Amino acid sequence: MNQHPGTIGRKVGMTQIFNADGTVDRVTIIEAPTVVVGKRTMEKDGYSALILGLDERKEKHTKKPAAGMYKKAGVTPKRVLRELRCSEEFAAGFEIGKKLPIDQIFEVGQIVDVQGVTRGRGFSGVFRRWHMAGSVMTHGSHEYKRHGGSIGTNMTPGRTLPGLKMPGHHGDKVRTALNIKIVRIMPETDMLLIDGAVPGTENGIVMVRGAVKKMGGKPKAKK
Repeated sequence: MNQHPGTIGRKVGMTQIFNADGTVDRVTIIEAPTVVVGKRTMEKDGYSALILGLDERKEKHTKKPAAGMYKKAGVTPKRVLRELRCSEEFAAGFEIGKKLPIDQIFEVGQIVDVQGVTRGRGFSGVFRRWHMAGSVMTHGSHEYKRHGGSIGTNMTPGRTLPGLKMPGHHGDKVRTALNIKIVRIMPETDMLLIDGAVPGTENGIVMVRGAVKKMGGKPKAKK
């Protein structure tokens, strides 16, 4: 189990920061004023987790069961709720109804995974969706310049195989960027600066958690 579950936040946008040696890094700003709304315990639920809330919501728009949970926690209703699993020892260090301090969750230089929903682009053709080259523009080509080519097969199997790259719904998918470094932590404003780009649109909800599959290591010796 990941001992540092992370937090949820809102992608503010991208900017650049200057290092001491004069180089410039492009970073993504993530705002994470997250509140601990509740907890899951092994004794009651069979697993251990923190229930985190983000962004205010009007009480009249909150369902009754959720309103009772917020009232018990002593916090205002939240627009976004996420459960992040962790060990019981880790969850015991945070109090229900209090803000989750990001400087106690992460540290500068830590490798994390960032998950978000990609920008939705509607129904797109094969040029935009799969970066295909299309057909020739001359030599008798007629109304077939932006097509993806044949989708058929031979007599066997005699059908279009599943998974073929064709026009369709583009974007609006949950994607995870792995092994990204935290460049800076600003606890006074609840902001994280993460190296490079992350999935999602501006003001989109993202989940930042400790890296699960850490890449890298010593290179293998050549035989």
